[in-house]
Amino acid sequence: MSVAYSPERAEELAQNLAEVRTRMEETLRSKGGAAQEARLVAVSKYKPASDILAAYEKAGQRHFGENYVQELIEKSEQLPVDIQWHFIGTLQSNKCKSIAAIPNLYVVETIDSGKKASTLDKACAAVGRPHPLRIFLQVNTSGEESKGGMLPDEALQVAQHVISSCPQLQLAGLMTIGSPNPDLENGENPDFKTLNECRDKINIPDLELSMVSPVNLLVE
Repeated sequence: MSVAYSPERAEELAQNLAEVRTRMEETLRSKGGAAQEARLVAVSKYKPASDILAAYEKAGQRHFGENYVQELIEKSEQLPVDIQWHFIGTLQSNKCKSIAAIPNLYVVETIDSGKKASTLDKACAAVGRPHPLRIFLQVNTSGEESKGGMLPDEALQVAQHVISSCPQLQLAGLMTIGSPNPDLENGENPDFKTLNECRDKINIPDLELSMVSPVNLLVE
């Protein structure tokens, strides 16, 4: 099935992405960082494949986030193979083999237990992925029951399990869903601070941090 988009929609998406990138760069500069230190992942759940293709072709966007396995499978089959897909939804154990079979799956950001990591590891072996699949551990930094993820105190143990017992996985980062209205009284986002502390305990060089949050809070 061919995917087509209108020039007007493509222009709208390109402009929106340009505005977001500008905000990211401004926030990073204010913190003494560089644009290369942050990656923009465009969350594309419920959006048609045509929107993704427009953002890909007209705005140079390569990283997209999806929440549902079946939707991700369908889109990945229709769209360019060099799109880098991020799975950011709750991963059910019975969907691990399906998602592991997506060739250009860049990362699964929502591993919330050692058991889930082991299930995905076995799925990757079963489908014959040529390289270890990147994963992020999802950490519940806010303590809100409505948000998924392991407790911060569990992150080190799960990280050690992945490293020692999951050869088909590459521990690449930590992810959290930030509070919508964080307390910034001390100048630092508390969710990001907690996530950074988890990274320090795990002590893996270049371990990435990912936070689902408004842009200015995400790059703090």
